[in-house]
Amino acid sequence: MQRKRILAAAAMAVVLAMGLTACGGDDPTGAAPSPAASASATDVAFAQSMIAHHEQAVLMADMALDPASGASKEVQDLAGQIKAAQGPEIEQMTGWLQDWGQPTAMPGSGEVDGMEMGDHDMGGMTVSGMMSQADMDALAGMTGQDFDQMWLEMMVAHHQGAIEMAGQVLLTTTNPEVSALAQDIIDAQRTEITVMQGMLQ
Repeated sequence: MQRKRILAAAAMAVVLAMGLTACGGDDPTGAAPSPAASASATDVAFAQSMIAHHEQAVLMADMALDPASGASKEVQDLAGQIKAAQGPEIEQMTGWLQDWGQPTAMPGSGEVDGMEMGDHDMGGMTVSGMMSQADMDALAGMTGQDFDQMWLEMMVAHHQGAIEMAGQVLLTTTNPEVSALAQDIIDAQRTEITVMQGMLQ
């Protein structure tokens, strides 16, 4: 008799738990908003613009890491650090845009190889600090200390642009992931600017 009561109680507990789970799953107020629902036009523009911005920084890092540049070990170390940080951020923002059903490049923005995005307003997001093709060509023609000097000056300006862009989206976004990444970019790139300014001195 006692065994039957225990089994009955256990069965009732399972049924009750299943019922509560089902109720919770059917309650739309308890569900987290989808990524698409929480992305504003500014969030989309930020991700699209920052991907292109980061891609140029990675390209500049690759130039410094190329033995032909004759870059110093300090510059190569910093270039490796920048590439290691910004590569995953590009993947993160690309993933957001895919979740949001948006293209990774803003229509009419041009390709990053064109380097013609500097200080343009793209969907409410001012893209700052991008180097022109002429800048990139000039850097490619430098070696040794001259390369280091130009690379550091260009990367400082590039970082300052990224900080400005991240600051813009922080003023409007309600998406916690976008806000967190924007703040991470500001914090990391401010630190790197301090390092690079010290190297320029």
